[in-house]
Amino acid sequence: MQDSMESASALLSRLARHEIIAFVPRTEGGASASAHEDEFMTTQELARLLRVDPSSVRRWRTSVPAQGPPYVRISGRVVKYRRADVDRWLAGRRIDPEVA
Repeated sequence: MQDSMESASALLSRLARHEIIAFVPRTEGGASASAHEDEFMTTQELARLLRVDPSSVRRWRTSVPAQGPPYVRISGRVVKYRRADVDRWLAGRRIDPEVA
């Protein structure tokens, strides 16, 4: 258990230094999970992924025009974000300083 905590800490450190850009979950067989794209996230999970406050995500969603990633309104109070939509939204916001 301690080893997995240390490796998670090391991975988060590498993520913060931009040495890696994402964590991809593995299926039981060890292959990369294509179902990953069909996973849904809550507002809180998206905020944690982007390292912003959940109120920022809600503000993006309710602004006119909407500013954040596409979302699915399950009910009046339940909103989900499809991981593939979030990944595409992030890729579209990427700015390469050498090209810009």
